[in-house]
Amino acid sequence: QVDAVRVYVNSSSENLRYPVLFVVRQQKGVLSWQVPLIFRGLYQRTYNYQEVSRTLCPSEPTPETRPSDQIIFVDIASMAPFSIAYELLVTRLENFQLETNKAFNFTASPSQPQYFLYKFPQDVDSVIINVVSDAAYPCSVVSVQDIVCPVYDLDHNVEFNGVYQSMTKQAAITVQRKDFPGEQFFVVFVIKPEDYACGGSVPSSIHGNVNRTWNLQRTKNLQVTIVPSIKKSVYVQAMFFSFLSFLSFYLGSVVVAFVHYISTDMKLTVPPGSVSIVGSGMMTSSHPISASTPEGSSYGAIDESGSSGGRQLSSPECRPPAGSDTDSSVEEESDFDTMPEIESDKNIIRTKVFLYLSDLSRKDRRIVSKKYKIYFWNIITIAVFYALPVIQLVITYQTVVNVTGNQDICYYNFLCAHPLGVLSAFNNILSNVGHMMLGFLFLLIVLRRDILHRRAMEMKDIYTLDYGIPKHFGLFYAMGIALMMEGVLSACYHVCPNYSNFQFDTSFMYMIAGLCMLKLYQTRHPDINASAYSAYASFAVVISLAVLGVVFGKNDVWFWVIFSMIHVLASLALSTQIYYMGRFKIGDFLSFPLTDMGIFRRAVMVLYTDCIQQCSRPMYMDRMVLLIVGNLVNWSFAIFGLVYRPRDFASYILGIFICNLLLYLAFYIIMKLRSSEKLLPIPMFCIVATAVMWAAALYFFFQTLSSWEETPAESREKNRPCILLGFFDDHDVWHFLSAAALFFSFLVLLTLDDDLDTVRRDKIPVF
Repeated sequence: QVDAVRVYVNSSSENLRYPVLFVVRQQKGVLSWQVPLIFRGLYQRTYNYQEVSRTLCPSEPTPETRPSDQIIFVDIASMAPFSIAYELLVTRLENFQLETNKAFNFTASPSQPQYFLYKFPQDVDSVIINVVSDAAYPCSVVSVQDIVCPVYDLDHNVEFNGVYQSMTKQAAITVQRKDFPGEQFFVVFVIKPEDYACGGSVPSSIHGNVNRTWNLQRTKNLQVTIVPSIKKSVYVQAMFFSFLSFLSFYLGSVVVAFVHYISTDMKLTVPPGSVSIVGSGMMTSSHPISASTPEGSSYGAIDESGSSGGRQLSSPECRPPAGSDTDSSVEEESDFDTMPEIESDKNIIRTKVFLYLSDLSRKDRRIVSKKYKIYFWNIITIAVFYALPVIQLVITYQTVVNVTGNQDICYYNFLCAHPLGVLSAFNNILSNVGHMMLGFLFLLIVLRRDILHRRAMEMKDIYTLDYGIPKHFGLFYAMGIALMMEGVLSACYHVCPNYSNFQFDTSFMYMIAGLCMLKLYQTRHPDINASAYSAYASFAVVISLAVLGVVFGKNDVWFWVIFSMIHVLASLALSTQIYYMGRFKIGDFLSFPLTDMGIFRRAVMVLYTDCIQQCSRPMYMDRMVLLIVGNLVNWSFAIFGLVYRPRDFASYILGIFICNLLLYLAFYIIMKLRSSEKLLPIPMFCIVATAVMWAAALYFFFQTLSSWEETPAESREKNRPCILLGFFDDHDVWHFLSAAALFFSFLVLLTLDDDLDTVRRDKIPVF
């Protein structure tokens, strides 16, 4: 048992020109202070205390002295030309050494800090120091320092040594035995003279003598408990759990693929006059192919006789092999409309009241497929250039935390932050492994479908077949890469989560939501979907707005006014493009000379027919309903942002993306069912699994464990213990479940239209 001595002094003098100086000399150090003791705050405010109490640095017993002997010299002096009364009291501390799993209560104030000793038990390698208080204020600081004299236990020097946190009602610091060669440390408690560092009120700027405060009562009752942390075996169990949980998805996928192979892929014999259509694998159909367009069919139906209603297809002998997706530089995007009549009749086709998939899948499949592959290659380039500086930055953050000991830099859940190596919260990083593993699994599933599709094309000339949704896998590959990168960047964010790097965790969430909407739209609009360049440019604008929102979105009304206007105008512009399927162009009626007065007449007619008349009697009722609901949702978001100005701007934008995606997906499924299309068992299972996973994931997401919108001390009030294996907290469970939810969401988009693989495209409606 180590003994410690505490010195209490008091002086009635308020003369700041002639303070009383106290110097305590010990075996290994000197401690000094003055009375009145002066603390400085904001705006040169001073807080003076006439009553001071300090704990002297304890001395270890030596062979020359008995354990209870400590030689201490106390020197008292003042330069005052008059006598000053003071009081000196030296006492022995009875409970200086803290014990494991035993709570200890005490009080502290700015002029009377406290610190205690803790020694690691033999079988404990890591402990968590839990400190709680019933009152949020006064603001305090908890510090862990090595056994070195002097101990830094005042407001102006507590940050000079060791690890420290600011605190209101709760603080938690994980300490490892390996960081202290002596296997012991001091736990220091300091009360700050002002509360602004913990989120309290900021003192006003007052000049003159009014800014001096004497003997302000700022006493705080604290309770400290030191408990053992988890053992190394728990780390191993947590890693096995994380990897095995998601390896089970691989096993399930292998089982499904094997069953699918047994049931369909073995059927290689196709009856005469029938075709083999492959989407999710191999599906047979006995529908004969008519040599000419059936009477009454829509534009885009197969017409080998060259009728004007459809696109004339060249003979199989004159076209490349069916399975060759050449990457020749000759085939550029400018070659999409290679036939002159396409440019002239595509506007006529898109004005039909009832559109079918054959009307919007008229372009060369190889060139369109290569167009969508650009999504894949571009997102890989973006990922590399985005991730490398992010990794470098978060490594710097973690290094600063480890070197300075300032645990207010990162917003962890300190009650469940398990360090490993240089990482302060390894559990928050490990829980992101699901995004990477399931993203890679999704890439493998897409690759299998792609290979089976190519194999089917080699068996039969797919260009003469007009069945099912056109198979373009570029967007699916991009979605898989985006899911993997979300795991990487989320892990980077959780290396040191704070206000400055939150966009790392959300950037690829924007891209995932955007890619899903593009894929859903591309399914029945393959010829008119956005190019990769325009899509990624739009994502870049969104991310730029997110960064501006983080910087200016707190209190600047002008930013929210501009952003809301951009949001509403973008919604209207996108709605116009969707409603008219890219045919509405302002330049069409602005291309006339300004001297031609017909331009005004044309503008009035366009506004009347396309706005007033269309809104009262819309030609495309389903599209109009979707766009009206979508605009109402987006305008509501814009009004909400303008009125309430949420501080978490990145999550606000993400909410806009997710709501639009869910709205479009619900519309798509409803329209699919209205069109008498079926939901096969696999997509139905994926839809149910997606809904269940998202519901469970969102429950844990809203269990707020920290918040960088507040001060670090206020954020720690939300900290909670681990809930899974004693290693993972609520947010880690959110990572696990959200990864599975995103994976099933992707599978929904991948398998949703498998029932159409045996349906002619001129029978598949567009919506």
